[in-house]
Amino acid sequence: MSRSVQTPSKAFAFPNEWQPVRLGSIGKTYGGLTGKSGEDFNTGSASYVTFMQVMGNSRLREPAKGTVNINPGERQNHVQKDDLLFNGSSETPEEVALAAAVDFHPDSDTFLNSFCFGFRLLPDAPADSLFLAYLFRSSVGRNLVSSLAQGATRYNISKTQLLNQAIHLPPKAEQIAIREKLTDAEELINSLERLISKKRAIKQGIMQELLTGRTRLPGFQESWVQTKIGKLASVFGGGTPSTKTPSYWNGDIPWFTPGEISKNGSGLIKSSERSITSEGLQRSGAKLLPANSILVTSRASLGHCAVAEVPVATNQGFTSLVPKDSRSSWFLYYWMQHNRHELQSRAAGSTFLEISSSKVESIPITIPSIREQEAVAGVLRDADNEIDALDRRLESTRSIKQGMMQELLTGRTRLVSEGVR
Repeated sequence: MSRSVQTPSKAFAFPNEWQPVRLGSIGKTYGGLTGKSGEDFNTGSASYVTFMQVMGNSRLREPAKGTVNINPGERQNHVQKDDLLFNGSSETPEEVALAAAVDFHPDSDTFLNSFCFGFRLLPDAPADSLFLAYLFRSSVGRNLVSSLAQGATRYNISKTQLLNQAIHLPPKAEQIAIREKLTDAEELINSLERLISKKRAIKQGIMQELLTGRTRLPGFQESWVQTKIGKLASVFGGGTPSTKTPSYWNGDIPWFTPGEISKNGSGLIKSSERSITSEGLQRSGAKLLPANSILVTSRASLGHCAVAEVPVATNQGFTSLVPKDSRSSWFLYYWMQHNRHELQSRAAGSTFLEISSSKVESIPITIPSIREQEAVAGVLRDADNEIDALDRRLESTRSIKQGMMQELLTGRTRLVSEGVR
């Protein structure tokens, strides 16, 4: 089947072939589980689609993940293939009534959690369930349903109001063509996510082997030496200039907070959300850390690390390492990242855990020669660079899919095939 693309003019309106249809005219809703207590869950042999399955997926391809006890003769609504499942409540109006299409054949004992509701198309409905799921997750669908959300701390949606909403539907053949394009993009995203997860697991295994000396790289036989972090690096805290003095801020010195230090990634940083001036540096507890310093968060997100590409400063939520030999920087970075438990076990605090510079200095560490440190760090950096490249590709693919949804689900861009005009 050959397809080409038609793009309408800038003065946007839904194409004439896309007819407004009231949702209640093409299907009916049903409720989730009722009359259940906490004792009924995780004990029975029946399964149910969980709240998070609905929230996190436009397309449900795997069996329901929850288990529940259903008594003989108990009347509950069953989930069927091609049903559309909606979450009935959320913490924000923008996330109410996210839709997930059931794209597998549930067994006879599959139900829906009580915080969601189902929508079943009528036999002759001019609609495809997966097309509808994509539609309700697009900007068009979000604009439609978020205005219906009601609540203060938690938002709910009325099924009656939702059924009274009109949606624009293209001919069913075009719906299927659109659905196939978006499914292809989604499959690519899922495959990239699985690959990234696998690569991260492999990297963790490599770290476990190489950072302990359990596995040695070719050409290295020298014994490792036991020492302490304080023997390898100077440890510095940070500080915050007064926010009441404008001359302390918006300078050329990057100034980091713990929230900017990523849990994952290659760890090389140079740009911060805020910057300070030399005056701000001098009038605060902040220190100018040279390039190749290892920034280590000391509170809240304890033990997250990064390597500074340029001279930087931090707030007081860090115990940063300035290696006495800069060639040790990346080995120390990976060692600290892999041994967060060493920080956590020494941290103290009633409101939140925090570790002091002196306690970081006292952490024992066994290290190889500088040359082997560089070799080990090189292997791990190569692994990180590969993961970072995949992460960038994933973000690009997600962005492309979002653009496709915006174009295809509004009719701005048409997929034209035989029978679709």
